[in-house]
Formats: sequence, C-alpha cells, structure tokens
Amino acid sequence: MSSSSNRHGGDGGEVRASDILVKHHGSRCKVSWKDPEGQVIKKTTRDSAISQLKAFHDDIVSGKAKFEDIASRFSDCSSAKRVGNLGQSLSSYNSKFNQKNIYLLSRGSEKRC
Repeated sequence: MSSSSNRHGGDGGEVRASDILVKHHGSRCKVSWKDPEGQVIKKTTRDSAISQLKAFHDDIVSGKAKFEDIASRFSDCSSAKRVGNLGQSLSSYNSKFNQKNIYLLSRGSEKRC
C-alpha cells in the first residue's frame, strides 16, 4: 500500500490499495477471469489457497518476485489486469484502517494488526 504523502496515509491523503486473491471451493463466487467455468476454483481447498498466498508473500518479501507480477499472473481478482491495483481510496476509507491500527504493505517486513 502506498500513500501520496506518507507510508501509512495518516494525514488524510489518498491511498492506493492492491490485492492478490486466490479463490477456493468455499468462495462466494466460484469463477474468475482466469477460471471462467470455476473448474480449478471448485477443486481448490481453503488450506491450499492459504498455502499459495503464503508462498506468494514469501517470494515478495524475499525479493524473488514482484507483487505486481504475482498479482497479474495468479490473482483471481479482476484487478489482476491492473497488476492488483484496486485504485485510489478516500481518506475516510484509510482512516478506518488507521483506527484499527491495521496497515497493509506490499513491500517490507513491517506488520501491524
């Protein structure tokens, strides 16, 4: 996640949000741009999806892969076409994250939950 003025967007600026989504048999919608019939998604367990996400995280943090590359190739979200970019959000949206002391970062090892 990046901010227009500081890393956590605490000044009320806009924040760019990105994601990597791996759907599984328990997902509400069992189709995606890369699996329009849901054949793979219906066979993917929740544990398998979590394992994939952990592997992606490890590759990103270690520098083996870039977030944008993984998002565009492996994410089930339609944002994959925009390298995972969900777009700009208003400062009020960012404030909700800050109020709960949650920061989502695509790079680095800092975490707060």
